Amino acid sequence: MVSTTPVRELLVGAAACGVERGEAELLLMHALGVDRAWLFAHATDPVDVSTAQAFEALLQRRAQGEPVAYMLGRRGFWNLDLEVTPATLIPRPETERLVELALQRMPEGVPVQVADLGTGSGAIALALASERPQARVTAVDLSMQALQVARRNAVAHDLPQVEFLHGDWYQPLAGRTFDLIVSNPPYIERDDIHVRQGDLRFEPLDALVSGADGLDAIRTLIAGAARHLRDGGWLLFEHGWNQGEAARRLLVDAGFADAFTARDLEARERVSGARRTAASISGTL
Repeated sequence: MVSTTPVRELLVGAAACGVERGEAELLLMHALGVDRAWLFAHATDPVDVSTAQAFEALLQRRAQGEPVAYMLGRRGFWNLDLEVTPATLIPRPETERLVELALQRMPEGVPVQVADLGTGSGAIALALASERPQARVTAVDLSMQALQVARRNAVAHDLPQVEFLHGDWYQPLAGRTFDLIVSNPPYIERDDIHVRQGDLRFEPLDALVSGADGLDAIRTLIAGAARHLRDGGWLLFEHGWNQGEAARRLLVDAGFADAFTARDLEARERVSGARRTAASISGTL
């Protein structure tokens, strides 16, 4: 059965549900099984009733706050199209700043050893591996469900040089050292109201919240880093817009050198890091 409603009008009607045009286009492409070029080339084509109903159901889910990425099961990050599920955080553009800074510390053609702690969907680890094929990347996560997603993403993008380990932060890395450790840890304060708003309501809470001040996971990262970094190796991690000063102080207090904070495209402090030297204080994890 064919609906009298064309593609264009379905998209216009999505605004009545409070869904942004760009998100509505993604949802309609998903319902129709087409790409963006088809969507615009066939703007006046009528849509069959079952597809129109499926699209309407997607709009209602989005209007209730469910993230588009979870509805589609996909999210673009860096140069990758990644599978995501409610077991993983949704990769976000600001995390690409961490990837940029990590790549600056990974010479091309050199088999550097990298660890990505709390890998989730594998976004950071796989982005680094895609840009530096000779690097050996070890991705760690406490969630077995997240690791399963990350492994599937590695297979989909033919990145066999990425190793996946199950465990809590440095626990599965005993006796191993790296040239670079990266992480997008949980860093939201426990009482922050934002975790009960928007997309965050649907994402795994233990991958978002980290203690009263949001810094517990960052403290763990810094405490164990010196033991797992080679001399001159870097620790880089994402954090909240208002945590740069605290992150730098923790790094300096732990004996790291060249502590810095970089801003994202919206000029917010987003990534901090520092370098291990022979004088760095040994970690305790």
